[in-house]
Amino acid sequence: MYNGVFVDSRILYGIVFFLTLSTGTIFAQESLISVQTDDNNYDEGDTIVVSGRVTTVVGETPVTLQLLRDESLIDIAQIEVAQDGSYSHTIIAEGPQWAKQGDYVVRVLYGEGNFAQTEFSFTPESEAKITTDNFEVDAGNYGTFDVEYTIKGGTLENMEVNSDNFSVIVEIESTDEGTITLDLPREFIGAEKQDGKDEIFIILIDEIETPYEEEATHSESRKITINFEEGDSQIEIIGTYVVPEFGSIAIMIMVVGMMSAIILIRNKNLIKF
Repeated sequence: MYNGVFVDSRILYGIVFFLTLSTGTIFAQESLISVQTDDNNYDEGDTIVVSGRVTTVVGETPVTLQLLRDESLIDIAQIEVAQDGSYSHTIIAEGPQWAKQGDYVVRVLYGEGNFAQTEFSFTPESEAKITTDNFEVDAGNYGTFDVEYTIKGGTLENMEVNSDNFSVIVEIESTDEGTITLDLPREFIGAEKQDGKDEIFIILIDEIETPYEEEATHSESRKITINFEEGDSQIEIIGTYVVPEFGSIAIMIMVVGMMSAIILIRNKNLIKF
């Protein structure tokens, strides 16, 4: 009794359990087991890595994993626990059980009465938004050129030439991890060795270098695919040449202007040859 009020321990435990549920990830009493996934959002075909830790290892007792969708069992597995209490399991998000978009629950149980769970969202390929279009890039005095692109997991916001860095800067709004494929016209941007053969591009995502994939090259363009993460916003593609602020047309105009000036100077006898 406290200040004349009796506290029922069952009510207290109920409140604690309710507050634990509201956090999204549930830990068993005394935190005997925990669980997490390596991402919060997955698409069809992705690999889901489930991991966690058991604070007190009980012999060779395995962790039982249940994967649920609307309380319907999608998958079940027995996971071996390492000596340090850690465990890990992978799930491939594909097959007839993965037809519905929405939230999935990963629930793990260990021994008697010890459990934890977490959630992630899943999008099947039929529901994934994929955009294919052309973007008109401003090339300064040279005019404009089109870049065909396909993006999944976000939207393309802008694309512009950075002639100082021989690059094209691609600005995106990424709502999930995804990919962007760009068909880069060789006439306007490329990466070449001194012998004229293709060199690799340098790809920076938010100033961090990242790899890319390239399809079979074509005589007029190079098609590259870049993976990005949720929250990424700027992709810079650096080559060995790019249409500069003063393109070839501007250079020709400049040369003609210089020749006219030389002729004018000759006529005025300001220089002798």
